[in-house]
Amino acid sequence: MPRMRDLFARSAFCLGPYVEEFESAFADYCGVKHALGVNNGTSALHLALIAAGIGRGDKVLVPASTFVATAWAVLYVGAEPVFCDVEEASANLSVADAERRMDRAVKAVMPVHLYGQPADMAPILAFADRHKLVVIEDAAQAHGARYGNRRAGGFGRLAGFSFYPGKNLGAAGEGGAVTTDDPDLAKRIAALRNHAQSERYIHSELGFNYRMEGIQGLVLAEKLRHLDAWTEMRRAIARRYLQGLKGLPLKLPAPVGEDHVYHLFVIRTPDRDRLRQHLDRAGIQTGLHYPVPLHRQPCFAGFSVDRDSFPIADQWASQGLSLPIFPGMTETQTDAVIAALRGFFGA
Repeated sequence: MPRMRDLFARSAFCLGPYVEEFESAFADYCGVKHALGVNNGTSALHLALIAAGIGRGDKVLVPASTFVATAWAVLYVGAEPVFCDVEEASANLSVADAERRMDRAVKAVMPVHLYGQPADMAPILAFADRHKLVVIEDAAQAHGARYGNRRAGGFGRLAGFSFYPGKNLGAAGEGGAVTTDDPDLAKRIAALRNHAQSERYIHSELGFNYRMEGIQGLVLAEKLRHLDAWTEMRRAIARRYLQGLKGLPLKLPAPVGEDHVYHLFVIRTPDRDRLRQHLDRAGIQTGLHYPVPLHRQPCFAGFSVDRDSFPIADQWASQGLSLPIFPGMTETQTDAVIAALRGFFGA
């Protein structure tokens, strides 16, 4: 690969031209002015919160159904995550539940576009505007997803993306990015990720070693060109699932138009564990995302929260099962999953 040989010849391993190329392409793809490459998605959210001015004494609204990294980022800046229940149809943040958990210390809300389904951003943005909250999107699973005429990552003041290898847009290792339309925030994040250097060896504040590797920038720029085609493959598989599983006693994804990018295809049933064993015996691997919601994680046991006040998040955790879905999955493979599911229910 000539470009890889050139990268090694130039020793462009940390940030550099290949990261800049990807940043420009990804910003254009997301419809924002700036994208800043970092070492992973958790770091992206961490830097976004710092740049937004969130810190000790502040609270941040976070959906209870998400990967723990969403809450880690809040703790990293000394703030407190306030867990909220989620919408029944999508497992994304419930504005109604967030409203009742508001107090004066809440300064930001972090909607998560879970499983590739955009959060319902219109009411979230209205809610944030009403309470003067900063909106920071966790778009780690939603590369290319749209809500209305905008892509995920273009709604909040800032957004964090992950390019973990299993993501729809995955690096050859770890990677992440912060997106924003604000040039001042972009400039600050560019410094923060590189030991807060405003210029060489001049450190303006506490900084971090969160740089994106040049190799990841190169790989991501190449893969970004294929992302829309890969997304259409995922959507075709999802459509086949939705048609083939219709009528079974399952709760299926309820996408809005073609906005869902199906990072995961999650079905729900109270008989989840027995169904999973049945599929495993048929040679079909499944996943659990996420079987322990944030409000029940041991690390958050010290938080003052009624653990039984998240009924929808608890339902998703106990009933959700992720079916195989990936670009290149054949109709024969998809039909085998459908047949195994129908066989379990005697259909």
